[in-house]
This record gives sequence, structure tokens and C-alpha cells, in this order.
Amino acid sequence: MPELATPAQLAVDAAESRPPLPPFTLETAKAKVKAAEDAWNSRNPEKVALAYTVDSQWRNRSEFIQGRDQIREFLTRKWSTELDYRLQKTLWSFTENRISVKFEYEYHTDSGQWYRAYGNENWEFAPNGLMQRREASINDVPIHESERKFRWKR
Repeated sequence: MPELATPAQLAVDAAESRPPLPPFTLETAKAKVKAAEDAWNSRNPEKVALAYTVDSQWRNRSEFIQGRDQIREFLTRKWSTELDYRLQKTLWSFTENRISVKFEYEYHTDSGQWYRAYGNENWEFAPNGLMQRREASINDVPIHESERKFRWKR
């Protein structure tokens, strides 16, 4: 069972701020999506984890994750097997403190097989702009290297 955040951890969240903050407008929702895309494309688990509350709850495919430590562990594992990862996110919809995105990303395994993953994410934000909940549904499709769309330099 996941551990709940301690009062000290919650105080850290309260001291942190990750603009843009809710309530979102079209402009700030797009900026939030772009910031997430840039962070994930860095493939830096430490940096990415800081965008989430210390007790953030995730569902990623069939995996349930809670808290920054588990987020860092998950992302470290993910990017050690999903090589040359490149991601594009697009705003789908938003409300006061929630954003939905659709996304595509490409990667290859150590055997050289390329994949394109398609998915949707639903995000919920705390008042300080940190993401407190992430629900992700993702499907992987094998592709040939010649079918890649995302070829920009890191």
C-alpha cells in the first residue's frame, strides 16, 4: 500500500509553486502542456518528478504509482528501456484545475524495434500548480525506423 505524505512533505508542496497556476485559461493550459512536453523530453526523472505533488497519484497503463519517489523510480525504469524517446503532447480540453491531453511518442528497445505510443492523459492540479493526479491510457504500435515522425535532435 502506498505511503501517505507526511506533514513535512505536504509543507514542501505548499512552499513550491509551478506556474502557470489554476484556474487555467486557454493560454495557460497550452503553456502547462508545453512545459510537460519539454520536461518529459529531457528524460530526466529528477526534474520531471518535481512537477508533481509529493503524494501525487498516477495510473500509467495498468500500473498504479504514488508519490515522487515512485514517480522517479518509474521514469528511471521507463527511460532505461524506451530508448531515444521523443514525445509530442497536444491540449485536448481543460477546466479550472484539470487538463486533458492527447500524445504520441516514439522510442526503440535495445533490440532495435521502434514503437509509436498513442495515448490520453487526464491531469488534476493542486492550487500551487503541481500535478496531484495523472491518469494515462497508452497503446504501443510497432513501427519501422523509416516510419518515424519525431526525428529532432535531443
